[in-house]
Amino acid sequence: MARTIQVKAARIPDRDRLLHELARHGIGGRPVDDVGIDVPLDDDAHARQVASDVFSHVERTIMLIGAPFVPIEHEGVIYIRPPLS
Repeated sequence: MARTIQVKAARIPDRDRLLHELARHGIGGRPVDDVGIDVPLDDDAHARQVASDVFSHVERTIMLIGAPFVPIEHEGVIYIRPPLS
């Protein structure tokens, strides 16, 4: 069964920038719906490392954009959202 890491960006431009950054670092992803990204996982052995890499790239991309967002991982999905008060 093919597994994926799901990312939900706040805006379409952020999703597109993140897709570009992931591809630049050799991590494949495909756009889903308006603001989603699915990153396929080859096998369970590397799933944890890929998930960590994706989360790191999400954080780095948010810092580069300078947007007031934070990545939050919940039930296997990385959400990019405004900070909670």
